[in-house]
Amino acid sequence: MHSRVTARSLQRALGGWRTRDPAYEALADAIRLLCLDNRLAPRTALPAERELAAALGLSRTTVAAAYRSLRETGHIESLRGSGSVTLPARHRESAPPVRAADEIDLTQASPAAWPGLAGTLTEAASEAASLLSRPGYDIVGSRELRRAIAARYDQRGLPTRPEEILVTTGAQSAIHLVASALVRRGDRIVIETPTYPHAAEAFRNADARLVSIPVSASAGWDLERAEQVFSRTAPTLAYLMPTFQNPTGRSMTREEQDVVARAAAESGCMLVLDETTAELTLDESAMPDPALVGVPALRIGSLGKTVWGGLRIGWIRAQPHVIRRLVASRPSRELGTPEFEQAVAVRLLQRMPEILSQRAALLAEGHAALRDALATRLPEWGIPEVQGGVSLWVRLDAPLSAGLVMALRPRGVHLSSGSRFAPEGTHESNLRIPFTASPQLLRRGIDQIADIWPLVKAAAPRGVPDDLATLV
Repeated sequence: MHSRVTARSLQRALGGWRTRDPAYEALADAIRLLCLDNRLAPRTALPAERELAAALGLSRTTVAAAYRSLRETGHIESLRGSGSVTLPARHRESAPPVRAADEIDLTQASPAAWPGLAGTLTEAASEAASLLSRPGYDIVGSRELRRAIAARYDQRGLPTRPEEILVTTGAQSAIHLVASALVRRGDRIVIETPTYPHAAEAFRNADARLVSIPVSASAGWDLERAEQVFSRTAPTLAYLMPTFQNPTGRSMTREEQDVVARAAAESGCMLVLDETTAELTLDESAMPDPALVGVPALRIGSLGKTVWGGLRIGWIRAQPHVIRRLVASRPSRELGTPEFEQAVAVRLLQRMPEILSQRAALLAEGHAALRDALATRLPEWGIPEVQGGVSLWVRLDAPLSAGLVMALRPRGVHLSSGSRFAPEGTHESNLRIPFTASPQLLRRGIDQIADIWPLVKAAAPRGVPDDLATLV
C-alpha cells in the first residue's frame, strides 16, 4: 500500500459529486473518476465507511453501497481488517467496447506532430554517428542545445546565457525536478486554481502545502487574493502560467504582472513560470511579449506543445546558482536527456518561426470550429474569448462536469472534468475542451456532448449547489 487518503481530503477531491440518484452510485461514479484521472493512485487506502459518511453527511449504508459498487467494477478491493484500497486499471471491469476509430479523446490538449518533424528527424539521424563519441549521460544538456534555447530567449527579449539553461526530459520532468530540489516538507506553494494538474501533483508529492489564487477566463487573476496569499502565508514558490494559462487560456495584464511581481518580491517567494503554451497564439502576427520581464524567476519551457508531445525535450531557465542546485539533485531522479533528441531539438529551434506559424493556423482553425459547434449545439453554455493557448474553459449551465464526463465514456468520448484542474476539487461548473484536435473530431465530440447533456441534467437531484469557486 503506497498511501492513504483521509475522509476530509477525499471530500475536497470529490467536489460536487452528487450528480444523480441513487446517491450511492453518484458517489461511486465520483470515486471512479478520481481513479481514472489518477487523482487516486492505485493502492491508495480509502477512508473507513463510517468516517467518509460523517464527512459527506451521508448514512453509512450509502457509503457501504458505493464501496460495494466500486468492488463490483474492480476499482477497489476490501479486506477484513485492512479496509478498502484502490486497484490498478487492469482489475477494472471493461468499458463497453468502442471501435478505436470512433473514439474521441479530448483529454490531451496537444496538437499532432508538426508536419516537418519527420524530415528533421531524418536530418539528425544522418549525423547521429557524431553523437556516439559522447558518454550519453548528460544531466545539464548539450552545449549546442543550451545555446539554441538561450538564443530563442534573446529573440523574445530575455537576454540569456547557456549557463542559465538546464535541459530536461520535458516540462513535466522539469516541474518534478523543481519540486524535489527546491521544496521541503510543509513548504507553502502558491498555485493557480484551476491549473495544470500534474504540477499540483508534483508539489503534493514533495509534501508541500498548496495555497491557491483563483483565475478565470473572464476576470483573470484575483489580485486581492494574490496579495493576501503572498503576504500571509510566506510561500517558498509560486507556480504560475502567466501567458495563455492552462486551462483558462487567460494571459496576465500589465497590472496583474506588476501586482504579482511586487507581492512575490516582498514575501521573498521564487516565481516559477510555466511557459509551455506561451507562444501558442491564434494569430501569428500578434505574438505576446514574455511576461514578468525583469523579474527574477525560474522559467519552464518545452517543445511538447509547439512541436510534438512525443519529443521529450524541456528546459529550465534560472540563475546559475539555481541551475547548479537543480543539477546536483537530478541524478537521484534520472541521468540526463537523450543525446539524439537534443540534436533534433537544436534543428527545431532554428525553425521556430516556421513552426509557430503552422501552429497558429492549426489552432485558429480548431478554435473556430469548437466555438461554432458550442454556440450552435449548446448556446446556454458560457464560451470565453481567448487569444491563444490550447483549450476553452467552458462554463456549463449546471455544476455537473463530473457527471457529464462519466456519462460520455461509454459513448467513446473522453474528457477531463473541471475538478481535474482544481487543487481543492472544485470547478464542477466548468469543462476544459481542447481545440488542438481536428475540426471534424471537435464537431463530432460536441454533437455527442450536446446529445447527452439534457440526460445528465435530468438525472441530477434538484437543488445541486453551484460551485462558488468558478464564480470568482
